[in-house]
Amino acid sequence: MKVLLVYAHPEPRSLNGALRDVTIKALEAEGHDVRVTDLYAEGWKSEIDRADFPALASDTRFKPSRASKDAFATDTLTADVKAEQEKLLWADALILQFPLWWYSMPAILKGWVDRVYAYGFAYGVGEHSDKYWGKRFGEGTLAGKRAMLVVTTGGWEEHYSSRGVNGPIDDLLFPINHGVLYYPGYDVLPPFVAYRVDGLGEAGFEATAERLRERMRALATTTPIPYRRQNGGDYLIPTLELRPDLETADARGFALHLNGATQ
Repeated sequence: MKVLLVYAHPEPRSLNGALRDVTIKALEAEGHDVRVTDLYAEGWKSEIDRADFPALASDTRFKPSRASKDAFATDTLTADVKAEQEKLLWADALILQFPLWWYSMPAILKGWVDRVYAYGFAYGVGEHSDKYWGKRFGEGTLAGKRAMLVVTTGGWEEHYSSRGVNGPIDDLLFPINHGVLYYPGYDVLPPFVAYRVDGLGEAGFEATAERLRERMRALATTTPIPYRRQNGGDYLIPTLELRPDLETADARGFALHLNGATQ
């Protein structure tokens, strides 16, 4: 497989840096072709603004989605954005690796999504009508490819459990797994999460590294999260609400969007 690793941590000597190296070596040992986008090392521009659309007239009101649509259609996106889009098209699998900061991804990684996921590339794809609402959530430009998160956090696993004060980790990562990865078509694998990373120690690191190696060895065979397809008949169009007859009494929140799952 061809694998793109998008890595977001400012310190190369960090635990994240060490786990990045574990990921790359494990994938290469399995014969995968790996490319890395190191956002901090490359000085990635995280904010989306007029500079991203050089063909936009200076006297035109800046509307990001419209500017993105026009630039993608006319092949006038900036070189850094086009390079990342080409990597996504090249890769059979995408891995996003980052520390969980304030319950989400670092701003630089969010900025990568904002700029690379252009209108016409990752969203605004396909027919939009009262019968079909675009190629997304199970369809789209990146359909048929795999994606997963590699996440570190200082909190305990119990802190991110169903009764934990931080909320369930799957709920916290839902906007990324479902909204960033599943939206443009990826088959999304369960995330790899390393907990209590500030006090791992040598033995703890090696145990975490081995768990990560196991996940990399199974990258091509791991069963994806069973999200419902938007256009597969489970949702009413155009309201995009789950059909009432598919709800179960004990299903709540994000679990409604899983096939056969309750929470």
